[in-house]
Amino acid sequence: KQWYQRRVAITAGIIGCGVTRLAAIIDPVYEKVSRDVKMISELNLQLKYALNTHCHADHVTGTAALRTATGCQTIISKASAAKADLFLNDNEKVKIGNLELEARSTPGHTDGCMTFVLHSHGMCFTGDALMIRACGRTDFQQGDAQRLYHSVHSRVFSLPEEFSVYPAHDYQGRTQSSVREEKLYNPRLTKSEEEFATIMENLGLRYPAKIDVSVPWNMRCGPTVVEDKEILADIAANKPPAN
Repeated sequence: KQWYQRRVAITAGIIGCGVTRLAAIIDPVYEKVSRDVKMISELNLQLKYALNTHCHADHVTGTAALRTATGCQTIISKASAAKADLFLNDNEKVKIGNLELEARSTPGHTDGCMTFVLHSHGMCFTGDALMIRACGRTDFQQGDAQRLYHSVHSRVFSLPEEFSVYPAHDYQGRTQSSVREEKLYNPRLTKSEEEFATIMENLGLRYPAKIDVSVPWNMRCGPTVVEDKEILADIAANKPPAN
């Protein structure tokens, strides 16, 4: 199940095992935790894990609030240095009932970026490493263009071409691509490493609007209270958490 959050152009996804009814959610947004809990209940699922592909800079994560609401465990890569219940290293697996996610380290946008691969269903959740006809920026948060180029080519483009790609963001409302499409048509990652580095250096992107409130919250796994009005107002006003 996927949702598109227009304000931050983020796509969150739920993976559920049809046999055990256990589920995981990837890259949830704090402002939409109540919606997610409702949908999980309606699908007759039990949330086991709330995962982040990395420490996001453009929205506040809903992982800790989902833990409060459902009793799930939160997960992020160890390399992110962010707080969570469980930490992943490269190539480790996450069991969700009869399903298994492989965690592939794909740094370059941040040190802690991971791509989650569901081999049994031909799906990969690439976070901000690989997006639809684009990729995550590399000019802040430990960004490194050469590292990102190698990550995508060695860890994502090495997957079978028919695998579906589900990024964390798309600013045109799209939610899905494929490994084949991105290998053929991604205007940045089809270039040479040197050309890619030049493209990334000259994107001229604005300072992220929500970075000053998002990163401090996300380093601590997000707010623990479900959609608290005061916290929501602070996020809207770009006011970071106290201490």
